[in-house]
Amino acid sequence: MPPLSEQVILITGASSGIGEAIARRLAPSGARLILTARRAERLQALAAELDPTGARVAAFPADLTRAEHREALVTGTVARFGRIDTLINNAGYGQRGPVERVPLEAIRHNFEVNVFAVVALCQLVAPILRDQGRGRIVNITSVAGRIARPLTSVYDSTKHALEALSDGLRGELKPFGVQVVVIRPGFIATDFVTAASAASAGTLADLGPYTPYMSRLRDGFADLRRLAAGPDVIARCVEHALRARRPRAHYAAPIHAKLFLAARWFFPSRVVDWFIRLRPRPD
Repeated sequence: MPPLSEQVILITGASSGIGEAIARRLAPSGARLILTARRAERLQALAAELDPTGARVAAFPADLTRAEHREALVTGTVARFGRIDTLINNAGYGQRGPVERVPLEAIRHNFEVNVFAVVALCQLVAPILRDQGRGRIVNITSVAGRIARPLTSVYDSTKHALEALSDGLRGELKPFGVQVVVIRPGFIATDFVTAASAASAGTLADLGPYTPYMSRLRDGFADLRRLAAGPDVIARCVEHALRARRPRAHYAAPIHAKLFLAARWFFPSRVVDWFIRLRPRPD
């Protein structure tokens, strides 16, 4: 891999949260960045802030669920900078609510954004990296990709799928000099929970018998905010993985994410299930 200062890096979901933090972390290195997200104004403002000349940082608004947008993004990146060294799959959102009551179409859309758009981008970028004989794909998953929780099981299952995809893809691309890295964020202080609530508004408005349990879950999210770190902690993990000659297969941050994953490894499933079991809000 070339040094970070010479890499061409494509970052999805770059207009806010973790994606924005990654862009801010990598821009001073001199790397050339293509930033993509649906929110054009925020994306373009960020690109202009990071590089007023437009020579090293470019905004490419796109809806990654649309094939023509994905193809234009990849061909546009190669046309602009000549190649792609790293693809960072960060775009995604959370669908909340019990599986019983989440509309099937909402589940499909969560998989479309969080999984199938990632698969499709990998299919477009992998041949470029393979022909170059080098490159990296960095997939932002979640601690939820290893520890599924009640009432967020749709979102968690998309991250489980992305974990499996990444681990299989790592072996497929290794003979061609392409490395696949997974970054597992824990609870990060972004607008993710607010966005998940907005995306799930229809389901959350009519939870039926699950209502008292969802109330307790909201309390739990409020408690977890005390553990939350800023998104730059994940951006630092990404930078470390890109600078490393031989990056690890998996990274996790902040420290509570590592502790949760260690507990999942060491404790039997019945203990983990007991810890994350549904509890109604006490009267």
